[in-house]
Amino acid sequence: MSTPGYQIPIHNSLVSPLLMAGVPRRFAILNGTFLAAFVLGLHSLWAIPICAFLHVLGVFLTKRDPYFFQIMVRHVRQKPVYRV
Repeated sequence: MSTPGYQIPIHNSLVSPLLMAGVPRRFAILNGTFLAAFVLGLHSLWAIPICAFLHVLGVFLTKRDPYFFQIMVRHVRQKPVYRV
């Protein structure tokens, strides 16, 4: 319940997720680490377009739902059946 005529402005950074280059930080760091490992360590240049595509896909999914990756991680960790 709020008092009529009384509002408290909340800065957008308090309610929006932390993003790096348009994707969640964990995804950006993981994607960048895989890219560096494959390109610098294995000299596989085919990893560059794959990681670029994954980044663009991540940006698209994040724009549709900013919490997509958090929900996906929670879904993967959840057990399919709970025994009683």
